[in-house]
This record gives sequence, C-alpha cells and structure tokens, in this order.
Amino acid sequence: MSILPRSLHGRLILVLLGGLLAAQAITLYINRTERDQLLYRAGGMRLAQRMTDIVQLLDTLPSAERPKVTALFRAPPLRVSLDAPPMPVEAALEDGDFRQTMFKNVLQRVLGDAAKISIGKGIGEPPARGFAGRHRMGGPGMPPFAPTGPSLVVQVPLRDGVLVTFDTTLSPQATDLPLRLALTLLVLLVSVALLSLLAVRWLTGPLSALARAADQLGQNIDRPPMPETGPTEVRRAARAFNTMQQRLSRFISERTRMLTAMSHDLKTPLTRLRLRTEMLEDETLRQKFGRDLDEMQAMVQEALEFMRDSSGAENVQTIDLMALLESLQSDYRDGGRNVAIEGRIEGSCAARPLALRRCLTNLIENALRYGERATIVCVNQADSVVLRIRDAGPGIPESELEQVFEPFYRGENSRNRDTGGTGLGLGIARNIARAHGGDITLRNLPGAGLEASLTLPRARQDDA
Repeated sequence: MSILPRSLHGRLILVLLGGLLAAQAITLYINRTERDQLLYRAGGMRLAQRMTDIVQLLDTLPSAERPKVTALFRAPPLRVSLDAPPMPVEAALEDGDFRQTMFKNVLQRVLGDAAKISIGKGIGEPPARGFAGRHRMGGPGMPPFAPTGPSLVVQVPLRDGVLVTFDTTLSPQATDLPLRLALTLLVLLVSVALLSLLAVRWLTGPLSALARAADQLGQNIDRPPMPETGPTEVRRAARAFNTMQQRLSRFISERTRMLTAMSHDLKTPLTRLRLRTEMLEDETLRQKFGRDLDEMQAMVQEALEFMRDSSGAENVQTIDLMALLESLQSDYRDGGRNVAIEGRIEGSCAARPLALRRCLTNLIENALRYGERATIVCVNQADSVVLRIRDAGPGIPESELEQVFEPFYRGENSRNRDTGGTGLGLGIARNIARAHGGDITLRNLPGAGLEASLTLPRARQDDA
C-alpha cells in the first residue's frame, strides 16, 4: 500500500512542505556554522590577546610576585598557574576540531611564530591528581574548576623558562541557537506553508470542479454548463468540457429523434404487413408471419425505449423505494407470477420514478423468463441501497456476465423472443442505474441461479 497521498492536492502539499523543510534545515545549518565560526574567531582573538598580556606581564615581574598576579587572573573561564608540569606528548592537540585548531592558529599569530606554545585538549572534569588536575584545583578558598564546554590547556614558557599554564574553555554559549533566529525561521516556515496550502487549494479547486461536472454529466447530460472563469488553462478546460457536453447532448437528441421518426415511419408498413398476414389462408404460415411482425415491432419499440431511458429527460424526485417494490410485487402476483421480497428498504432515494420502475421491471422480467420466479433481497447501506434480484435459472457463463449488457446481445444462440428476448432489457436497466449514480452487476449463485445487484444512492438532504 502506497504511503503517498492519492489526490493531486495532497501530493502538491507533500512536495512543497518537504522542499520547504529541507530548505529551512539547510539554511539553519549554514547560518549556524557561519555564526559559530565568527563567534569562535572573535572569542579566540580576545582570549589569545588576554593570554599574551598575562605572559608579557609575568615576564616583567620577579618570581616572588608572579603567584600573586596569577591569583588575580583565576576567574572562569580562565585559570592560570605556574606550577603545572610540562604537558605530556599524548595530551597534545590533534587536528580535527575546527574550533580548537582555529584557536591555536590565532594564539600563535598573537604570541608570534617564535613562541613555543604547547596546546592540549582538556578532559572536561577535574581529576583527583596528575597533570590535568593539579592546575584545575584553583587557589586557596576557591572551588575546583569544572569546565562546561570544550576545554584547552595552553602552556607558554617565559624568558626564564618558567611554564605558564592556562586552562580555559572555548565559549560554550556560542553553540546555542539564538531565540531570534529560531523564531525567524519558524515564522518563515509557517508563513510559506500557509501560502503553499492556499496556493495548492486555489490551483486544484478547478480540477475538483471539473471532476464533479464530469461525474454529474453521466447522470444528467443537460446539466448547467461549467462557469468559464479562472486562469487561462482552467477557462480553456471548462470551455472544452462545455463544448463536449453540447455535442453529446445534440448527438443524443438527434439520435433519439431519428429513432422516433423511424419508429413512426415503420408503423405504416408493419400495419400493412399485419393486414396481409391476416389474409393468409395457411394457418401455420400466418402464425409464423405474426410472430416475426411482433418481434420486429418489439425491437423497434425497445430500441426507442433504450434511447429514451438513456437521455434522462424525466425529473428526479424523492421516492419511497419500498413502496415501489411492493407495488411491482402486487402487479406480478395479480398476473400469477412468483415475485418475493426479503427485507425492507429504510429511507428514500432520489430517482426518476418511471425510469426506475422500468429498470426494476426489466430485471424482474429477466429473472422470471429464465428462472420462473424472482426474489428481491433488500440490503441497507450507509449511503446507498442494494436490491439483489435472484432467480433459479441456469445462470450465465462467466465470460458473458458483462457482454449481456451490450445492446442486442443475447447469450443463447436462438433468436426466439420467447426465450432470448431482444437483447436490450439488461442494457436499458444498466443505463438507468448509471444515470442515477448507481450500477448493476451480475453473478452466478452457488448451485444454480443468477443474481442481479442494483445499487442506488440514497437521497441527500438537499434532494429531500
């Protein structure tokens, strides 16, 4: 299952927000890196200058006065001592940390290239004994010095060979992200995200309207045209859709008028043929001619009904579907036909009453023709109702379950109307169902029989 959004709206939002977050993260990294470099360079310059001043001052003092002066400089983050042992080789600074390397370069530049400077990395906590602990214990009455950030130990020899040891940290506060920068990036992120959401909705709105119009077109070919507003591309799409709708409506109307005219014009020759058939003396021949004429007349009439039912000229109304089913059941029972209803339909449906009645009639007639009885099973769903018309006939081969909906298609080889019909009944029923926003599907029942499932949407509040 794909984790990507299905809609164009969701995918555009995902791309925009993903790109925005990536850009903000890169910007934050660049700003923070450049800022840290500037702060460390400035802080390192000040600290190196202070160390230089202390070394130069101690060089001018006699040995007895130096401890008093160094005690004055023992203030965090700098500790100065004169009694620390020489730094071991393993404590020397290794290349890799740009902050410590930068400080070493700055200190060497300030003290001069001739100064023999030894720089090592501190351990961060005051040990109990040894080189890195003795010079961190502080002076008399002072607490031990525990650095809070990256620490360095610097040793510089005076002119008389005495080692001055500096224990310091490199401005740990410089690594904190300023509140102003964080707020600036947050405001920028929220502002661009909101604008992106509005832009995406503005751009995808016409596509949603076009999709709704296309869906409604299948239910009502004479629906109002789409408004031709918005950007140039949207106006062109709406204009093309309206033109297509006009052409389809005109084509269906012309085809319906043509078939109506053909049906009317065929009545006269069919009537003449029927009169001449009645004048035939051979009873067997007269019956054959009569059956052929009945089939021709039925085919013309059902072809006309097929076109009329697909045009959707009837107005949509809110109807009681259960009352319609009971009315059909009563009519069939009065004619001695076996039609049963199981369950009840709750609520109403928005439909064209005459067209829906014809749809149900075709399905029931199909079940009675091949199965001698019809059972209507009512199923209530949240936003739709399902009517399952079942028979006890032989069923249909799986390969023909969709083909039987095609106009004039009949599953059996015989063209006998008493068994095969005209091949338009199921096609008319599906056209009506789809014009209502539903559909019809067929399936073979276990054992024997065929089930036709008619799905219809429930009436919305604005249809009631």
